Amino acid sequence: MKNNAVLLGAPALGLGLVMLGTAPAMAAHAEGSYSTMLDEINNSGASGEVWIDVEGTTATVTLNATGLAAEFDGAPYPHVQHIHIDAQGLCPSPDADTNGDGIISTTEGAPFYGGIGTTLSVGDADKSPDGGLDLAAAPAGDTISYEETFELDQATQDALAAGTAVVVVHGLDPATQPEAGTSESDLVPELPLAATSPALCGALAMAPAGGVDTGVEQGTDGSAMAVTALGGLLAVGTVAGVVMLRRRAITND
Repeated sequence: MKNNAVLLGAPALGLGLVMLGTAPAMAAHAEGSYSTMLDEINNSGASGEVWIDVEGTTATVTLNATGLAAEFDGAPYPHVQHIHIDAQGLCPSPDADTNGDGIISTTEGAPFYGGIGTTLSVGDADKSPDGGLDLAAAPAGDTISYEETFELDQATQDALAAGTAVVVVHGLDPATQPEAGTSESDLVPELPLAATSPALCGALAMAPAGGVDTGVEQGTDGSAMAVTALGGLLAVGTVAGVVMLRRRAITND
């Protein structure tokens, strides 16, 4: 009877240890490094790159871009920028210009990249979707060199983990756009359409790419891989223990 109790307890103990070992990796499901190249939209002539490092719920976002519109009404041009979520996780193609006015507006691009999840504002300014159109909190000028560390909301974490997060930088020079660029914005009627339309876009992906698929997202310190390996060793040890105990039980009988 004692041997039978040990036999029943051994698998449960091993399973519990494996589950305990994998729990931390499951909790930090978006932890890791993400990156993308920013490609021009609407013939903006701009280019850039983005890196996002997530540790726990804290994100460090680095965004560099050049070739953007330089001035607006005689002042450095403000470029609102966001992590967009909850759509296809793609940047729009020219076919997204459904009304044929020559400009892909923010609204026309939304089915591809989604709504605002996080506003990449400067300093302590609002990082939520509510701050998405705050021109005073946006980087300005033809070159952006942005680096901020802040708490990342759950919706954006989920989009990163699902591979559907997209970075979009807005703001076109109306002088370089079709005539529609000077028409009323689909977001802010007081501004021209070009001012709020996307200039750069890039779909974020886990970096570095490749490696062995363990079924668990790997953090930057490789801890998830170590946890998975530990779980496998515990499982193997449990099986070996069960076999040994069964042999002893048979011998005792």
